[in-house]
Amino acid sequence: MADLRNTFAGIASPNPFWLASAPPTDKAYNVHRAFEAGWGGVVWKTLGEDGPPVVNVNGPRYGALLTPDRKMLGFNNIELITDRPLRLNLDEIREVKRVWPDRAMVVSLMVPCTEAAWRAILPMVEDTGCDGVELNFGCPHGMSERGMGAAVGQVPEYIEMVTAWCKQYSRLPVIVKLTPNITDVRLPAAAAKRGGADAVSLINTINSIMGVDPATLTMSPATGGMGSHGGYCGPAVKPIALAMVAEIGRAAATAGMPISGIGGVGNWRDALDYIALGAGNVQVCTAAMVYGFKIVQEMTDGLSDYMDSMGFKTIEDFRGRALPTVTEWQHLNLNAVSKAVIDQALCIGCGRCHIACEDTSHQAITATQHGKRHFEVRDEDCVGCNLCVTVCPVPDCITLRELAPGETDLRTGQRVSAEVTNWTAHPNNPMRQTASTA
Repeated sequence: MADLRNTFAGIASPNPFWLASAPPTDKAYNVHRAFEAGWGGVVWKTLGEDGPPVVNVNGPRYGALLTPDRKMLGFNNIELITDRPLRLNLDEIREVKRVWPDRAMVVSLMVPCTEAAWRAILPMVEDTGCDGVELNFGCPHGMSERGMGAAVGQVPEYIEMVTAWCKQYSRLPVIVKLTPNITDVRLPAAAAKRGGADAVSLINTINSIMGVDPATLTMSPATGGMGSHGGYCGPAVKPIALAMVAEIGRAAATAGMPISGIGGVGNWRDALDYIALGAGNVQVCTAAMVYGFKIVQEMTDGLSDYMDSMGFKTIEDFRGRALPTVTEWQHLNLNAVSKAVIDQALCIGCGRCHIACEDTSHQAITATQHGKRHFEVRDEDCVGCNLCVTVCPVPDCITLRELAPGETDLRTGQRVSAEVTNWTAHPNNPMRQTASTA
């Protein structure tokens, strides 16, 4: 049987599924319910300094991008950090950790970018008995306008400086939560490592506006006729997050640094993607807000069943296994050739593959009438682009077959070579020609 027990940045939990710092982790009541449902850990909603109270809007805080059948694609949030008193939060963290000693309890923090502010809050947080702190350097709305959140996370020097303060004034593991609202996420990740961070977590939410109300022509959602940019999350951000996780995992400056994967995790398959690309655990928010805390049971059961089927005992057996398969475009094998194949037994004759290929791709799928509509791939025109596979509504009806070395590519008339040739070595590469000429 698979063992889902997990240790991340020195913090132990019974499984790798944590709730992210967000509305679901705002108070003891929620966190007790989460742990009862089976979550391995939580990151308590971001605490601020013991000063003027945080004031949230009394109106729409959330917006969503939905499919026509109202399935959640993306979620927008303009809620600020906790608006509850610091002392109340600290007392509840202490109480929850006492009741659930085997669960990971990490506290998210965001205070002004001064050494005094961080030196003041860290001992109070450590006194709760929590297992670690997560530095919120990613929130793109509200707090960033006040010089915190993403305003810090976009400046590597600030990240390094604040992380070093936290390592100086606390014995707790320090996780740095990174913003995706930046050109190259490797730079802040490397800064966190230089500052002594024990791990990074990513991604925080993406800066976004959800849309406009067509009746009033005002931003939507809005409070009192006005709206604000917010943080975008949910299933739609997962590919962006996976790319950034992989970039940090592959970079020499951050090699081996523990990564907590965040963004669009809604089931065990999503978690698998993150872990296979190097993440040590995953954090979840939007899916819990949409479906409730008990979704973790499907996550743990599904991941455990997968591991059993593959013969993996722990997640370390497959963590990072996919990372070596990620590379830059110029290193892809230009001699590899794929062709689409339609399984006629599964085809329902909808024609979506034909229309997509005929109108926007390579005109490689023929449409004929043999009692019912019949679609075939013309190998001499197919470039294996995967568009037909993507638009087909029937799982596994259309697949790609990679031609074996020695087979003839009917499109080019050439035999497929077993040699691996990439763009850096290709004769048409102008940089290669320049180098050879020189």
